[in-house]
Amino acid sequence: MTRATIQLCTFNRARLLERVLDACFEQTVDSGAYEVVLVNDGSTDGTAEVIERARERATCSFAVVEQANSGLAKGRNAGIARASGERIIFIDDDVLPLPNFVEEHLRAHDRHPKAIVRGGAIDVQNFDDLPPAIWSLANYSGNFFWTTNVSLPLVTMRAIGGFDESFAEYGWEDIDVGLRLRAGGVKAVFHPAALVYHYKPRPRSGNVEKMVKQSRAQARTAVKLAAIHPHWRTYLATGLNPVQRAFHAAARRIGAADRYRRAVGDVAVDRALDDRELFAARALANEAYFEELEDALRE
Repeated sequence: MTRATIQLCTFNRARLLERVLDACFEQTVDSGAYEVVLVNDGSTDGTAEVIERARERATCSFAVVEQANSGLAKGRNAGIARASGERIIFIDDDVLPLPNFVEEHLRAHDRHPKAIVRGGAIDVQNFDDLPPAIWSLANYSGNFFWTTNVSLPLVTMRAIGGFDESFAEYGWEDIDVGLRLRAGGVKAVFHPAALVYHYKPRPRSGNVEKMVKQSRAQARTAVKLAAIHPHWRTYLATGLNPVQRAFHAAARRIGAADRYRRAVGDVAVDRALDDRELFAARALANEAYFEELEDALRE
């Protein structure tokens, strides 16, 4: 058994995937110590060509699982089934690992063999102008289990049954895993030296409707998460609590979403959003989330 599996899923991100895979192959640990398992979730862009080029450049074992577009939960489970490493390290297809990434995850596991290891992430707007690889609190995430950069023993992941495939829409499938692991007594440690760059481009006007649609999907899955995990952590994380629901109910009564939409301006033509428009776009998506949350609760 290899010491570690880097597992990632991809969907229509050929432009980023090539760089991500190259970074996965350029690790400081021995090439026999780890593998890369990629799940292609029914991509329709140039992903197939990227994968073929990656096969030629791979310096470690590289396995590809092809599936029809089915979402992250099913894709992650396909990757887990294919993995052979003692530890499984989850990243996303918009994450660029540093060369010592696997080495640092394994170093942390040597000290905490049964734990979840949460690595550090630095948000960047592109992969061509990267800041110094120095993590700071500005990039801190309090998520217990966040598939942007996290690892744990493969046997532990399989023991809880992997990801819940009923989370078919966007959001919360990794939080569900974290809540189940926490309930099972698994501890988590933060090891920022296991560092990645996380692609987070500044939204443009052409992204606004996608942001709203994604927020609505996330609200529907939030209700599902709360039904499975009726716990204060869930209610706080999802906004399913009296304080946040009352605040956004008041915002709907005064037509806040319409005001935010007007502040965003014309989205028919793709253009850069200024700071005021970006604030309004994010607020609009947030209001859509809480509106959909109430609809999902009624249903």
